[in-house]
Amino acid sequence: MDGHTDDYRTGLELAQSGRHSAALEHIRRHLAHSPDDAEALNDAGAILHCLGRSDEAIDHLRRARLLRPDSGEILWNLSETYIAAGRAREAMALFGDMQRLEILSADVLNRAAAVLLDQNDKAAAVEALLCSLKLSPEQRVIQPMVDLILNKRPRIAFFCGADGSSFLNEIVEFTRKRFQTRVFDGRTEEELRQTMQWADICWFEWCTNLAARASQMPKVSRNIVRLHRYEAYAPWPRQVDWSNVDTLIAVGNSATLEALTAAVPDIQARTSVQTVPNGVNLDKFRFTARDKGKNLAMIANLRMVKNPALALQCMQKLHYIDPEYRLFVAGTIQDAALERYLRQMVRALDLEGVVVFEGYQHDVAAWLADKHYILCTSICEGHPVAVLEAMACGLKPVVHNFLGAESVLPREFLFNISEQFCEMIVHGPYEPARYRRYVEENASLKAQLTVVNDLFTRFEMEIDAERKPSIVDTPLRMSGTTLSQQTDPAFATQW
Repeated sequence: MDGHTDDYRTGLELAQSGRHSAALEHIRRHLAHSPDDAEALNDAGAILHCLGRSDEAIDHLRRARLLRPDSGEILWNLSETYIAAGRAREAMALFGDMQRLEILSADVLNRAAAVLLDQNDKAAAVEALLCSLKLSPEQRVIQPMVDLILNKRPRIAFFCGADGSSFLNEIVEFTRKRFQTRVFDGRTEEELRQTMQWADICWFEWCTNLAARASQMPKVSRNIVRLHRYEAYAPWPRQVDWSNVDTLIAVGNSATLEALTAAVPDIQARTSVQTVPNGVNLDKFRFTARDKGKNLAMIANLRMVKNPALALQCMQKLHYIDPEYRLFVAGTIQDAALERYLRQMVRALDLEGVVVFEGYQHDVAAWLADKHYILCTSICEGHPVAVLEAMACGLKPVVHNFLGAESVLPREFLFNISEQFCEMIVHGPYEPARYRRYVEENASLKAQLTVVNDLFTRFEMEIDAERKPSIVDTPLRMSGTTLSQQTDPAFATQW
């Protein structure tokens, strides 16, 4: 055994006997000759923590983690040091990896939440407590504590126009767990006014007449308008008083924003414009590895903007090349004349049994199970959720080059003419895992909700700052002994 290894062994023995300063000296001598020894860095960090030298402990533990990023021992020690140093937000950044390694506990989350509440960081504290409750639902004290925090947070109201809440449901569900929340279901202007006066933050889904009317009322809250696609081409954006809108969320692509700017040239000077892509629930739309096949899917309530005539032309050419290909359409046909035309053309192009209209599907994920491609022939889309959901399941996207499509999807998934469509289907590569990965990296529900929560939290900080000092809430407090039996965090070491 060489002298440096002996220094390390001696350091561990001294640490075990409680002689931390002497132990640190020996381990540092070892690290001088072996600076990339992750175990020694971890133990040095633990000793520094015991000596109350938190910043130095964190520095050593971070270096150890860079060397061994999947070490549960190092992750545990780093999270404990962050919490002890009052840096619980930095500890929270580790909790995802700790959960993956199955070392995250309700106790750690509760102690992090206690630190965050002492700092009046209600947003992060709620996240920690919700995660704790999910890990250990039997904790009776947690939900009442969450409810108490919610009573101290801004009140949020959601308003939906005639186009409904289908794109909003998961955002509302997420928000209800973190804020006092209402969904406007009134019909009169007075009901609209009363709900806006109740709320601190108002979210208007769809930039339509409801958002326009609300923006013309005296401003009593932070106001958010979310614009999807077609509203940019309608008269409503010109009717909105954008000086009363704090944030415009655009889910669409570059073409949608160009159309909006053409309608309201000074919009970016009058409000904050933020692009937040639609999010796919990756737990609901699970990936299935599949071989290349011959079933195409199209998901749309058919109207002229969805351009279904092009879908028939594409299928006619594909059927000529290989008669085994089939197109299955999920959704209703929303125009009687269009329906008559489509059924006539199916007969005229000899596509009966090749193009199948299957109506509205309650379980789209299950319906996609035996499909291989997702077709979109729209002339105009914002951020096509149906295509992204199918990609998450492993289907290859084959998308007509609609306005702004290149800002939404890679060019290789786009076609201009039916011959290109056929080439992509028959001869193009087929990589289901890659389609899933694209959605994970660019359009996950988790990413969307994180951005939305950050926006709400920013407004919360502004609202808190505007309160008069005499009515500012004192920080909420949690008793560590109530929430956790472990009052002395144990460090993972080799001692």
